[in-house]
Amino acid sequence: MTRMVQCVKLGKESEGLDWQPYPGPLGERIMENVSKEGWQQWLSHQTMLINEYRLTPVDPKAREFLETEMEKFFFGEGSSKPAEFVAPE
Repeated sequence: MTRMVQCVKLGKESEGLDWQPYPGPLGERIMENVSKEGWQQWLSHQTMLINEYRLTPVDPKAREFLETEMEKFFFGEGSSKPAEFVAPE
């Protein structure tokens, strides 16, 4: 049976994640409150952040930045795009 969650990103009940995608308390909150579709939206946003800011995910400062943005994306005011970002056509 599919696990359903009230997704904080989509604002509706949707199919929940199959496993905790991130460690620790933030990962637990995501598991309980974010749908598969919401998580996919984050992965796209995270990829854009990594590319635009030229982040190296193994760098501790980059990981801290991405974790902060992830928390804002799901549970805060939202993670914004860089000012210079131009969406591909």
